[in-house]
Amino acid sequence: MYDQLQAIEDRYEELGELLSDPAVISDTKRFMQLSKEEANTRETVEVYRRYKEVVEGIKDTEEMLGENLDAEMAEMAKEELSDLKKEKDVLEERIKILLLPKDPNDDKNIIMEIRGAAGGDEAALFAGDLFN
Repeated sequence: MYDQLQAIEDRYEELGELLSDPAVISDTKRFMQLSKEEANTRETVEVYRRYKEVVEGIKDTEEMLGENLDAEMAEMAKEELSDLKKEKDVLEERIKILLLPKDPNDDKNIIMEIRGAAGGDEAALFAGDLFN
């Protein structure tokens, strides 16, 4: 999973460089395609970067707890460690969701007509409930 996230982050960095290239900017179709790809990976990269910061924070806090600290500092470090571990769990779940493959139909629009048609008042009520 982490190799895949690192590959996504590397591609995101590459896209940033490509989008600033004058040759790409002049090619409108390619620019739009790369911009869309960059936008689709932005949230995943941001969450992954925050995850790396949290993991580093956990490591640093655990090292700090290994040193001789006064009671107040040790309590603060334990509290921070607890908060970071909770955030790490939340970020891991979010990353799992973000890595799920996207449905190609997600970006398409639809028009749906809801009407009672045959069935009288009950059909109209059902259509109203469905609409709401």
